[in-house]
Amino acid sequence: MTPRPRRAPGAFGRRACEYRHSPGEHPVRPAARRPRGTAQGAAPVALRTEIVVGSPGRPPVRLPAEFRYDRSDPYAVCLAVGAPAAPSVDWVFARSLLTQGLSGPAGAGDVLVSPRRPDRPDVVRIVLRSDAGEAVVEADTAAVTAFLRRADALVPPGTEHHHLDLDQVVARLTAGGE
Repeated sequence: MTPRPRRAPGAFGRRACEYRHSPGEHPVRPAARRPRGTAQGAAPVALRTEIVVGSPGRPPVRLPAEFRYDRSDPYAVCLAVGAPAAPSVDWVFARSLLTQGLSGPAGAGDVLVSPRRPDRPDVVRIVLRSDAGEAVVEADTAAVTAFLRRADALVPPGTEHHHLDLDQVVARLTAGGE
């Protein structure tokens, strides 16, 4: 699968991660952030890694990727897949799906996550589907586990509802946003 530029909601790339940054830049949310250490102000979790992406009829390709988590969207993680000279393709899905997929097959529909295979015990598989096709992403299990530990430290599972900004959610919904 060739990485494609960011697309509108519902397109292959799904909604873009809002806390996007340029290569070499520190991954933080825009200026509206509260100071570090306040209720909503802790820095996002980001883990840069390399993944293997395969799609039907094409050989697997190693690509840079980044897993991202921000407490302002506490139920979601973002997998940003890119190529050195191209914009990333971002997939946003449930943090719980990624967690569950480390120990057993999880998900239905656009995103499926499954644990290591007997022939690749160090890999977690993430299947991404859209109208444009399907891609199988293989990521290092240890890296994904470390990323999830950091995300869980920022917002422990089960406490996500304490980190929602309902005014912002309502404003986005009434403005026709995602």
